[in-house]
Amino acid sequence: MTTIEYGIQAIKDEAEALLELIPKIDINFEKAVNLMYDCKGKVIVTGVGKSGHIGAKIAATLSSTGTPAFFINPLDVYHGDLGVMTHEDVVVAISNSGQTDELLRFIPMVLHMQIPIIGMSGNPQSLLAKYSTCHLNVGVKKEACPLNLAPTSSTTATLAMGDALAIALMQKRNFRPQDFAHFHPGGELGKRLLTTAQDVMREDDLPIISPDMHLGEAIILVSKGKLGLGVATVDDKIVGLITDGDIRRAMERWQAGFIDHTVSDIMTREPKTVSAETKISEIQSIMQRYKIHSVLVVSEERHLLGVVDHYSCML
Repeated sequence: MTTIEYGIQAIKDEAEALLELIPKIDINFEKAVNLMYDCKGKVIVTGVGKSGHIGAKIAATLSSTGTPAFFINPLDVYHGDLGVMTHEDVVVAISNSGQTDELLRFIPMVLHMQIPIIGMSGNPQSLLAKYSTCHLNVGVKKEACPLNLAPTSSTTATLAMGDALAIALMQKRNFRPQDFAHFHPGGELGKRLLTTAQDVMREDDLPIISPDMHLGEAIILVSKGKLGLGVATVDDKIVGLITDGDIRRAMERWQAGFIDHTVSDIMTREPKTVSAETKISEIQSIMQRYKIHSVLVVSEERHLLGVVDHYSCML
């Protein structure tokens, strides 16, 4: 086999291991989700070695999707970290063999505090499975490692099970984009979910026109506005909108008689509007749905506050 073929085979082996995980999602999975959903404290994820690395990722995913969680190394418990645990918590204990000594020595302390244990292992007959409130079987037939030794397929399966728990909890909590933004305030994603129309809208030198204005005059104001549109108002209230496209189509239709027509002849009388508090992510959805490049930001009285165009949303 070539180097490329080895890589492809490894991915195939791990993909097969994931598919074999599906029949193992049973009533214990539902019990685990309910335990975490009803948890009044925190979800404490623990594991040793590679299982610990996977556990830290699972804890991070849970925390970022609305389930307070953190990772703790069972070895640290013997040096004071047990103090962070309360009887209102839930423990997720991860061990591929289910027989990891350091983890098993931690279990009696958890049981003594009457904390529910969600065990995740590849051995339903293990001691971890025996002492767990519910056990999730993440066993795989073989590792992607050619020696069947290095944790590969097994860690992928465990990580996928952790993701499945997090997604099920998101659905159960009705977790929304606004909630996601609360836990992800930084970066491009956070900006899109938290930034509002008021933060990016253009407020000055807006191309305001009258519905009775001749198109020959209106085209000059639209061009000066550099937004590709003109907003028709009466008594400071929006009554319509014309765009570069509207003007171009009108010129093709009426040709020399174009300049004799008025804005009201071609304007859109119900342009898409949003409030100043509308999130950029929602504005982008509106633009995509209606295939438009700009929306008008208005007050409750339909007074024009500003314009948000496609480029304003490119945070």
